[in-house]
Amino acid sequence: MELPELKIKDYTYTLPEERIATHPLQGRDQAKLLLYRQGQIEHKTFSQLSDLLPDNSILFFNNTKVIPARFLFQKATGASIEVFLLNPAPAGRPMAEALAEIRTSRWHCAIGNVKRWPFDLVLQKELPGITLEAKRIDPEQDLVEFSWFPSEAAFGTVVQAAGVIPLPPYIRRTADPSDRARYQTVYSKIEGAVAAPTAGLHFTEETLKSITSRGIETDFLSLHVGAGTFLPVKVENAMDHTMHSEQVIIRRENLENLLKKDKKVIAVGTTSLRTLESIYWHGVQLLENQGAQFIIDSFLPYKTKITLPTRKEAIEAVLESMDQQKTNVLIGQTAIYIFPGYRFQVVDGLITNFHQPGSTLLLLIAALLGPDWQRVYREALDNGYRFLSYGDSSLLLPS
Repeated sequence: MELPELKIKDYTYTLPEERIATHPLQGRDQAKLLLYRQGQIEHKTFSQLSDLLPDNSILFFNNTKVIPARFLFQKATGASIEVFLLNPAPAGRPMAEALAEIRTSRWHCAIGNVKRWPFDLVLQKELPGITLEAKRIDPEQDLVEFSWFPSEAAFGTVVQAAGVIPLPPYIRRTADPSDRARYQTVYSKIEGAVAAPTAGLHFTEETLKSITSRGIETDFLSLHVGAGTFLPVKVENAMDHTMHSEQVIIRRENLENLLKKDKKVIAVGTTSLRTLESIYWHGVQLLENQGAQFIIDSFLPYKTKITLPTRKEAIEAVLESMDQQKTNVLIGQTAIYIFPGYRFQVVDGLITNFHQPGSTLLLLIAALLGPDWQRVYREALDNGYRFLSYGDSSLLLPS
């Protein structure tokens, strides 16, 4: 498979340091909201969102919950070692299962100051009522085994007691206690993310009520956001970038809602969008091979050989597979890579923050808006919008 070169330099812009929001606004829904509707741009506030959505919209939210995934250990010498939970081992293991473990749990981790951590040294952290230990298992994969006492506590309980909220690397400050609540959506439910689905940070209970009072439907699916979401594209040709994989959880009602006629599907955040589009491509996989696993690789949308099915046909294939498995929930992995040239199969619109220059998320926005992405970002910069995770928002309705 050969794909045309995609020069990442064409998807960058100048983002002044002072435009990166380092703290959230006092009111979640007081953020600015840029409305892009069929090429026209207006400036609103997020509290007006319900009035701006198409009447026949259905909003899909990512209800993942951020875990305090940063563990800070200190050696007897005083050296500090940071251990950042990435994914449970073995690969593909359900996050909920790993967080429910007792006695021990193994995770692939990013390790800060790793040269100061000899392979045979067990790190220890004393907490109120819990002693946590960490030892390296495989230096090639940065695989770490955690054990704790008393051992009957679930690992999720240990994480909550020992961990620190992992703010994005471009927020150059230490997480404070308020981040535990503010770097979390009000509808977060399923533990497992190490980064917030930040488009959802603007929603309040009042915003959600105003949306449903208009008769606009809402639904919740899950993608556990990984640290890879922050990785910049460091190669000149974006096609050479290795896309990160993340765990997704979809439910029967998600599919049933997607089958409703004449609905505008609005994704709340790029993570919801990637999940929705991945559902379609899993349906394509199943139409090619009934036993296909729910694993979406980066370039699947660009190398499928069969005539593409309709959205309805693909989703019905996923539902049929669930029937055969006698399950109402599917857990999968997606590394779907959405860049200019991608044909959206499910999503009609997107609510999202403003993303880093030269990132895969900006490539996704460019795929959705075409060259207009530059006009949108220029408008946001010219009108004082705050950028990135704690920044302002946009509602993008290309058609």
